[in-house]
Amino acid sequence: MDFGVFIPIANNGWLISENSPQYMPSFDLNKRIVQEAEAQGFAFALSMIKLRGFGGKVEFWDHALESFTLMAGLAAVTERIKLYASTAVLTLPPAMVARMATTIDSIAPGRFGINIVSGWASGEYSQMGLWPGDDYYNYRYDYSTEYVTVMKELWEKGRSDFKGQYFQMEDCVLSPRPSGHIDIVCAGQSDRGMRMVAELGDYNFILSPGVNDPEVYRESTQRLTKAAEQTGRDVGSLPLFMAIMADTDEEARAKWDSYQAGADAGALGYMADEGGKDTGTDTGGTAKMINLPEGAVNFNMATLVGSYETVARQIDLVAGMPGVKGMMFTFDDFEKGVHDFGTKVMPLLG
Repeated sequence: MDFGVFIPIANNGWLISENSPQYMPSFDLNKRIVQEAEAQGFAFALSMIKLRGFGGKVEFWDHALESFTLMAGLAAVTERIKLYASTAVLTLPPAMVARMATTIDSIAPGRFGINIVSGWASGEYSQMGLWPGDDYYNYRYDYSTEYVTVMKELWEKGRSDFKGQYFQMEDCVLSPRPSGHIDIVCAGQSDRGMRMVAELGDYNFILSPGVNDPEVYRESTQRLTKAAEQTGRDVGSLPLFMAIMADTDEEARAKWDSYQAGADAGALGYMADEGGKDTGTDTGGTAKMINLPEGAVNFNMATLVGSYETVARQIDLVAGMPGVKGMMFTFDDFEKGVHDFGTKVMPLLG
């Protein structure tokens, strides 16, 4: 079972609370976290791309680094851990991202992959004049499918003449090519999003709200497994968790209750407004997921709250679900969390 860390490329990690640890993103912070993750045996680290935050009193995600340049720097200061950068497909041409990926692969051969971000928050793109209009919600996965197809052609052949509805290549070339396969990760929660990753991706990380209920991931992993069976490809689920840990269940719960009590209503309100613009998505889509009230303080990923022993037991339950090939974690305190997970949770896993 591969474990990964969803590194804090934006301020305050994933807790939208006045009572949670407050910190700014920096290369040095992320370097310490990823080097510690590598030392503790984590298999991968992934950075998101966020172009506009949610505001509020904590200025949630108003301060963020850029994903590819950050991961290039981290590639140079690590040796084994796999690194995933995120591309917001409306902002960078696929041929350029294919070349950027090849460059990072030359820094860390065989250790780089790309997370595809189709986009759900229009404000990130309209501020730059890049939002194509709200009809984009209806075709964003078609757009992303063409995007990934262009990159794969360039990596595999060094040349692309792809002609699609959204991208047209004319003897587009790439050399040198990467040293090997570049993994594609997606985060499609809707059936359409999962179909795209089943056709072209290697992994899909899964969001789901809930506290101390690993079963929330079973239905989504089953849907991905079914989609992959239809395409005949091997695609793995990566459930996404926040881990709030302490020596005892009571101590961990006290921290979680404090974070909930300090929830930043202003930031949560902006997030809900952005997610509500995608009116056509099904109930499993990202935009709908982020508007569910339970666990909203941590961006609606399932949360494990408890002692190291409790968290280990819950992880074992998820590891047994068909299609799960790994898990990705965030922490309230990333540096301590990564260290404690490696030294106090991993040894307890079945």
